[in-house]
Amino acid sequence: MNTRTEVNELGEFGLIDRLTKNIEFQNASSVLGVGDDGAVIDHFGKQTVVSTDMLLEGVHFDLMYTPLKHLGYKAVVVNLSDIYAMNATPTQITLSIAVSNKFSVEALDEFYEGVYAACDKYGVDLVGGDTCTSKTGFTISITAIGEVAPDQFVLRSSARKGDLICVSGFLGGAFLGLTLLEREKHIFLDSPGVQPDLENEEYIVGRLLKPEARPDIIQFFAENDIKPTAMMDVSDGLSSDLLHIATKSNLGCVVYEDKIPIHEDAKQAAFKFGLDPTAAALSGGEDYELLFTLPQSDYDKLVLNEQISVIGYMTEPEEGCRIITKGGNQFNITAQGWNAFKEQ
Repeated sequence: MNTRTEVNELGEFGLIDRLTKNIEFQNASSVLGVGDDGAVIDHFGKQTVVSTDMLLEGVHFDLMYTPLKHLGYKAVVVNLSDIYAMNATPTQITLSIAVSNKFSVEALDEFYEGVYAACDKYGVDLVGGDTCTSKTGFTISITAIGEVAPDQFVLRSSARKGDLICVSGFLGGAFLGLTLLEREKHIFLDSPGVQPDLENEEYIVGRLLKPEARPDIIQFFAENDIKPTAMMDVSDGLSSDLLHIATKSNLGCVVYEDKIPIHEDAKQAAFKFGLDPTAAALSGGEDYELLFTLPQSDYDKLVLNEQISVIGYMTEPEEGCRIITKGGNQFNITAQGWNAFKEQ
């Protein structure tokens, strides 16, 4: 029989001690971590990059189909992805959570198991945070800290006319995984006795519940003396994120539909659900791939990496942002991705 320990049995400091008792640092820059009034970090002359994200139950995740261990893992990864998107290496995180009394200590152990699995995989240290009571479910706030050699960080706003538009990995899978899980959730709510049928769609479900960031791409840049002119991660959907780069850089762009990388499993899932795979890639979001621009002179280096696709190029701002379809038609790219403030 599973035991359930109420959070108030341990108290705040007892809970923090339990959840953080086995931390071992992996980075020399982590001087002092959990247990004092503040963490101490020394980046030895490198520049520091900081990024913060919040994840709210019912807005960013649904616990009906998100295991707590996966949630802990994903919460870390999505923050590390922002650091990689600056061409930097993440080294530390702080994690704050607010939980209602529906969560037991054992449930939080499970969540932290996922947090530590991500920290271990990406070589990052958890150095601080906070816990408190919530009246409205589970809230997660993570600050990620990274380091980059002076003047090697990459902005969204510095693309140049003629630059190649590139993306890592595959796009659209996470949205299709969300589509499947939401469908099964509604079937279950209507008929509680019906067991979910994920139809052997491991790829798209995994892309949603256990995404990975792309340190391999940052390492590839360093090894091949490549510095993107602009970069960001694909969290809101390719269309929205590409428009961010174009607008911030005061440029237009052209993207070719047949160059957008979509995994075969995602294509087949889209067709099965009656959806357009390209629309899933353009508007879906949560892929956490890297979208970046490079001078055309770096093209010969790019072909060394099969994880990178060239999907278009930057143009004069007057030309706007356009997609050329497989049939040769042109359409304006519109921002139809994730909107943090729309009605859910």
